[in-house]
Amino acid sequence: MKLGNHSIGKNYPPFVIAEMSGNHNQSLDRALKIIEAIADTGCQAVKLQTYTADTMTIDASFSEFFVTDSESLWHGKSLYELYAEAHTPWDWHEPIFARARELGLIAFSTPFDETAVDFLETLDVPFYKIASFENTDLPLIQRVAETKKPLIISTGTASISEIEEAVRVAREGGCENLTLLKCTSTYPAEPTETNLMTIPHMRDLFGCEVGISDHTLGIGVALASVAFGTAVIEKHFTLSRADGGVDSDFSLEPSEMKLLCSEVRRGWDAIGSISYGTQSKSEEKSKQFRRSIYAICDIAEGELITNDNVKVIRPGLGLMPKYFKEILGKTARMSISRGMPIKWDALI
Repeated sequence: MKLGNHSIGKNYPPFVIAEMSGNHNQSLDRALKIIEAIADTGCQAVKLQTYTADTMTIDASFSEFFVTDSESLWHGKSLYELYAEAHTPWDWHEPIFARARELGLIAFSTPFDETAVDFLETLDVPFYKIASFENTDLPLIQRVAETKKPLIISTGTASISEIEEAVRVAREGGCENLTLLKCTSTYPAEPTETNLMTIPHMRDLFGCEVGISDHTLGIGVALASVAFGTAVIEKHFTLSRADGGVDSDFSLEPSEMKLLCSEVRRGWDAIGSISYGTQSKSEEKSKQFRRSIYAICDIAEGELITNDNVKVIRPGLGLMPKYFKEILGKTARMSISRGMPIKWDALI
């Protein structure tokens, strides 16, 4: 399985995606600075969202077209206003993608309707993502699958049967490279809502790679997902949360994203395989710091071994401590100097 020129899966470090979303604050200059900052973090890819307010909803004053949840980051805004503020103008996509490619980043996008897919195809995006709230839009999934490009589907709010339906439509539509993302669609999400154990279960259930789209604060949840075999990690990104923006409150700043990328690789390196005993030549050397049995005073040839002349101490070059009681009452075959390790050939 590949995303762009990067292989993903259990034999590869997680593929890290920085989501720009609407954190450009309607400034192309800021958007390009975000791309430059992402390139310096170690991320492999940057993701945009391709829609307009008119392709997302209608400009209406009915209550269901407003965010009425008092705890929402977007409380009091109409859906139309929110999407008008957050969308990335379509004529920005080409310069953003070009700058990303110059800096070695893979740039792709989430289309929110079929016109966005048609537009993104003119820019030759390498793969696509379906957002959580669109994972039941089966005609959209089918249209994306028909491009034959790799597809990532976020699974926020979706039941197993809804995920199964999306997967089926994608595969029947021609998608051969499918990745699912475990996602909790609250903003921000709580770690207790994340349920990372779903990642390996989802991978086994649907027979594809699985990652995480993480909306929690900080990097702890994303790092923990590495131990569950996540293939992809997606986090929202901003230059500075203090600058505001529709998703800034749960977005990572550059230093945080850089730390995430380095620690993700460190965590992946640590998974390894089932192994006991010494793990390396370096650790083998550390065995000398174990305890073992040593002479704590001079012992003459023919003298009995007792609690008064031997002791279990560091380093570990003598007999192992489990033999201590066994050697008590034995006789020294030779003279043993204080500080010498006790060996079997020195005893009768």
